Amino acid sequence: MSDPSVPPDFRRAVPDGDNRERLVCETCGHIQYDNPKVVVGSVATWEDRILMCRRAIEPRSGFWTLPAGYLELNETTEAGAAREAWEEARARIEIVGLMAVYNVPRISQVQLFYRARLLSDKIAPGEESTAVALYRWNEIPWDDLAFPSVTWALEQHREIGDTETFAVRGNPPGETGDMR
Repeated sequence: MSDPSVPPDFRRAVPDGDNRERLVCETCGHIQYDNPKVVVGSVATWEDRILMCRRAIEPRSGFWTLPAGYLELNETTEAGAAREAWEEARARIEIVGLMAVYNVPRISQVQLFYRARLLSDKIAPGEESTAVALYRWNEIPWDDLAFPSVTWALEQHREIGDTETFAVRGNPPGETGDMR
């Protein structure tokens, strides 16, 4: 039985000089590389509140998250984070700086979260959100967060506080990126 994920004329093989199985075209020898997906997002604030979105899509529909999503081709990571804030919360943001890089190898993702400032408190759900809100720290719906990396980013954002210069964070100690 053929694998429906393999295009016609391609087969899985270890190309000469490589050490991993790849998709290789039997006709022309082209190698199709599968690489991790890059996710970009932000912890965007308005005064002492943090922008959060209730997911309208799977995975984890109905749960709360930070505005984030897949980086598009020909897009900088900063532009991608700003686009995601607009798409999910109709929020205009100013990127302050890279806050964290999370490795999630189980699902082949690298996640980059930026610190950002909302340019206005006017927000509204986009197509991928059923609700958006600006939460104070003690109001965050901790039991209803979509992904561990949302918790990591929120906690690391709080740890950094108003510090202008800080080391970019990564997975918290002991966290291997195994998602729910």
